[in-house]
Amino acid sequence: MRFLVTGANGFVGQVLCSELLRRGHSVKAAVRSTHTFQEDIEVITIGNIDETTDWRDALCGVDVAIHLAARVHVMNDTAVDPLTEFRRINVAGTRHLAQCAAEKGVKRLVYVSSIKVNGEGTHGESQFLASDIPAPQDPYGISKWEAEQALLRVADETGLEGVVVRPPLVYGFGVKGNFLQMLRVVEKGIPLPLASIQNLRSLIYVGNLADALVVCATHVSASGKTYLVSDGEDISTPDLIRQLAKGMEAPANLFSCPPALLRLAGKLTGKSQQLDRLLGSSRIDSSVIREDLNWTPPFSLQQGLRLTAEWYHKGR
Repeated sequence: MRFLVTGANGFVGQVLCSELLRRGHSVKAAVRSTHTFQEDIEVITIGNIDETTDWRDALCGVDVAIHLAARVHVMNDTAVDPLTEFRRINVAGTRHLAQCAAEKGVKRLVYVSSIKVNGEGTHGESQFLASDIPAPQDPYGISKWEAEQALLRVADETGLEGVVVRPPLVYGFGVKGNFLQMLRVVEKGIPLPLASIQNLRSLIYVGNLADALVVCATHVSASGKTYLVSDGEDISTPDLIRQLAKGMEAPANLFSCPPALLRLAGKLTGKSQQLDRLLGSSRIDSSVIREDLNWTPPFSLQQGLRLTAEWYHKGR
């Protein structure tokens, strides 16, 4: 099969392209600016993604498109109107891509959304389900939910097969953002007041996400479905730090501090969102994709964390 991968030069995109090639598929990589890939990948430079993007060359001869490119969530957004900017790229851009794909005869479009469509966190034994009523809380999550709806409307109108995948935090070699900052802190042995935190979070290793996306792109039963994906094992923040420290052969320098005091410190320093991610729970039930598509993550949580820690420790 011939695939188009948008955002192909990103953290997930590069792993996904390699996995598609490994399985014998041909790949077109859509990127916003010039980027060098291995020789087996055809690169198409498309510029910015919105309702005016010219997708003709990128979609020519393509069987399935996997849409990774997006305006991503950032902790300190400097846009005057963040929701408008998210909608321009994530909603209008996705709708336009779906319409162009249908016109070009593309069979299926797999849209990589976000678990933030379900909400910001879970409590107690509860887990996010694909069947939950969406409850996005910020402009990024809202735009992802609206993009899902836009794709499925185009699919209903044209016959294009739409598939939605909502991952949680993705980690692995090449990871950036908050997870990369955590790796830096752990390697330096900086003391962290998180030993008494009793939360649980679902994560997904980048190799597992790439594998799930290939399955969603090729399995006949995936058409029209929305799937939540994860490693299948939840982990607390203290245990996450211990696993990463072990992989980097560094001490897990944890000490106890009351969570209420940590939350107060977060408010006083303007870092409540970052603290919520460390202290809160966000659990995913990924059983539907396992049952529907017979999907099993090729890497365990422990393997993924060890590989990530080793990648960082060896100098990236």
